[in-house]
Amino acid sequence: MADKQDKQLEEQEEPLTEESEVAKEPTELEKAQAAAEEYKRKWYAVAAEYDNYRKRTQTQAAQAYQDGKAEAILKLLPVADTFGYAYDGASDEKTKAGIDKIIKNFNNILSTLGVEEIPLNAGDKFDESVAEAVMNVPAEDGEEPNVIKLILKKGYRREGKVIRFAQVSVTI
Repeated sequence: MADKQDKQLEEQEEPLTEESEVAKEPTELEKAQAAAEEYKRKWYAVAAEYDNYRKRTQTQAAQAYQDGKAEAILKLLPVADTFGYAYDGASDEKTKAGIDKIIKNFNNILSTLGVEEIPLNAGDKFDESVAEAVMNVPAEDGEEPNVIKLILKKGYRREGKVIRFAQVSVTI
């Protein structure tokens, strides 16, 4: 009979332990720890997102500044062209000397802004990465095709990037 009673006790105890494990609810401390972990995870995500936003905004602002600077420089380049035309059209040496000083001064200002003239000369091979052909002329006897015949407007680059392509006439 003792065996029978022990069996009954074991059967009664087993269902109680299973039910107590299933029905066991998290304590207040466990709930608070879970909530704290969730808030911590969200905080890390928001902090990372904000850091990315800050970096992206900083990069965009720097790029906008550089673009604005390049645009202002581009609007000043026709002044350099005009000084060049004036120099070429000047008849006396004093006028040429005065215009030459202005051109040197202007070029110094451009160089402080990181702008350099693209070195091209008549007779150079045409390079479409720095010049655009706005006019074609037939090659004369002994001339090769695809050679710069005349430079109509000078080209300029800033920090290795072309900001204005040279306009040239090219032999065909």
